[in-house]
Amino acid sequence: MSGAQAVAEARRWLGTPYVHQGAIRGAGCDCLGLIRGVYGALYGDPAEVPPAYSRDWSEPQGEERLWQAALRHLRDKPLMQAAPGDVILFRMRSGAVAKHLGLQTVCGAQARFIHAYQGHGVVETALSMPWQRRIVARFAFPDLNQQQE
Repeated sequence: MSGAQAVAEARRWLGTPYVHQGAIRGAGCDCLGLIRGVYGALYGDPAEVPPAYSRDWSEPQGEERLWQAALRHLRDKPLMQAAPGDVILFRMRSGAVAKHLGLQTVCGAQARFIHAYQGHGVVETALSMPWQRRIVARFAFPDLNQQQE
């Protein structure tokens, strides 16, 4: 799967309102719903359906559930090997679990990413230093042939 295909699909979601646990382009999604929607458009299904989750998802238990799910469906990459189409996982506070996702659209000095953000919906934003510091993992979508096996 090319990064360009993932970026093109993610851009189709721009303007979708933020809806907690949503995953429908144009109607509403959260950051996980955005990535699930892109995945579903690329592969024909949204991988797994997550159980209902609260806004403090897995924080009380300290479990990296989102990270574990990403490892089940995406290819883990070194943090420094950024490419358009990468799924990036953020830790929003030191000591908290990682629970925000985005899709990198542009690399380099003008780096950008698409994410669903409460109060903003699905937007493409600069991957500024405050965001970059929060990245804890990077993933690529699997090759289509590997996904079908």
